[in-house]
Amino acid sequence: MSEENITRLELDGKEVILIGTAHVSKQSAEQVKEVIDAEQPDSVCVELDQQRYQSIKEGNKWKNMDIFKVIKEKKATMLLMNMMISSFQSRMAKQFGINPGQEMIQGIDSAVEHDAELVLADRNIQITFSRIWRNLGFMGKVKLLMSIVYGIFSDDDISEEDLERMKSQDMLDTVLQEFSESFPQLKTPLIDERDQYLAQKIRSAKGDKVVAVLGAAHVPGVKKEIYREHDLKKLTKVPPKSKKPKVIAWAIPLIILSIIAYTFINNPSAGTYQAISWILWNGSLSAIGVAVAMGHPLAILTAFLVAPISSLNPLLAAGWFAGFVQAFVRKPNVSDFEKLSEDVHTVKGFWNNKVTRILLIVVMANIGSSLGTFIGGADVIRVFLENL
Repeated sequence: MSEENITRLELDGKEVILIGTAHVSKQSAEQVKEVIDAEQPDSVCVELDQQRYQSIKEGNKWKNMDIFKVIKEKKATMLLMNMMISSFQSRMAKQFGINPGQEMIQGIDSAVEHDAELVLADRNIQITFSRIWRNLGFMGKVKLLMSIVYGIFSDDDISEEDLERMKSQDMLDTVLQEFSESFPQLKTPLIDERDQYLAQKIRSAKGDKVVAVLGAAHVPGVKKEIYREHDLKKLTKVPPKSKKPKVIAWAIPLIILSIIAYTFINNPSAGTYQAISWILWNGSLSAIGVAVAMGHPLAILTAFLVAPISSLNPLLAAGWFAGFVQAFVRKPNVSDFEKLSEDVHTVKGFWNNKVTRILLIVVMANIGSSLGTFIGGADVIRVFLENL
């Protein structure tokens, strides 16, 4: 049996065998089977969380999704992130004729075959996304969302260089690698914290011999962190929202309304101009966002009408209203949900599927409204200063 990509560790009398896998390599899956067959471990740890494990075992049950609930619970962005990963994986599989994650499936199958304890050792992907999201400022979130939308619709082929890089990285890390370069603060929740989480799950696995199937990029970090105790509760806690954004979110509309009212009292024509500027910038940019996502005319009109108001109330969002209208007018049917897992693989499918169209409308309307708030607010302040 080849020892390449295998790391053996001793930990308090327990033997830990780390298999650094290439997520796009058939040889990795074969090696996983070989190692588990030969070692007969008490536990097998795989780099999956419960959500991804269920997807592997049962497939993504898209048809069970309630699109109205997704919008109401503000999960449209998270769902788009998951779909981006799915789309990226499928393009890669199609271009290179490979099946990403096969080594994890093999780890699961071998654990069952040898009656070993199966440990889902990775942190919940939604928690990882949430911790990433809380580490970004407002403009960082806008840039990240735009990058996600571009990533979904980019039809660029994956280069051989990218493929080689994938052979030593976790799929999630590969997809978001370019983001971590643009946003250095992503490295901690995306890589470092997951190394700590994986290490703790492996060190606490049952038995005297444990085999762990990991993406090769995590092996160095896990080797370092496995000799330390890590608090899983702390690593899975979603940081509370900072009060500062909430204060700013309420302060901006109060300032804008006060400035317009003051200007109107002293110069009615200037005040009227400010109000119109606010409405046009907010409404137009939000409506343009919906139009870019090819929303229904009623959804575009809704974004235009709601954005100037929702921008003055942090409890509201133009995207929610535009998304609801789109869902009512172009209500997804059963076939849209059933085809969703296939449609996210292509640009055409993403455009044509009514479910993904709604999600894009929610995100793009909110991005447009946010930009409109900054530009419209700047114009309101400019007129105010000119009329002092």
